[in-house]
Amino acid sequence: MVISSVAQRIFEPGMAPEQFAEILEAEKELLDVDNYQHVYDGQRGIFLTVLENDRVIGTGAITRIDVETAELKRMWLLEDYHGKGLGYQVILRLFDFAKRAGYKRIYLQTSLQSQRALAFYRRLGFKEIPVYFEPIYHDDIAMEFSLDSWPK
Repeated sequence: MVISSVAQRIFEPGMAPEQFAEILEAEKELLDVDNYQHVYDGQRGIFLTVLENDRVIGTGAITRIDVETAELKRMWLLEDYHGKGLGYQVILRLFDFAKRAGYKRIYLQTSLQSQRALAFYRRLGFKEIPVYFEPIYHDDIAMEFSLDSWPK
């Protein structure tokens, strides 16, 4: 799976991918992905996948926090596909979806270990805010993007 593969390289690079996937399974970390139709559909949310020859190479999702606030989740792209504009295309579609759904802002929460992702979000215009969910890890960081000026 894309999410566990990319996350393993960021958070536990010395661990075997299979072992990391087992930990995610035991911790039920990916229940939202396993139940994406229920979690993202019908709750003013969407789950996108990026495919190459029927192989999933990336994901991205929007889910509802409240009437005006969406959360960006599950933005993952296999490393071989970084720098090709695919992540940007996913973000554009997610931002458009969020704007059409009536959201005013998008939050995200990630780890400081995700330096490449953080640089990407900052280039898009995300600004750091206080952590809005209890951090899973001690280095969680939260960010916000205002949809007031979207599209650019």
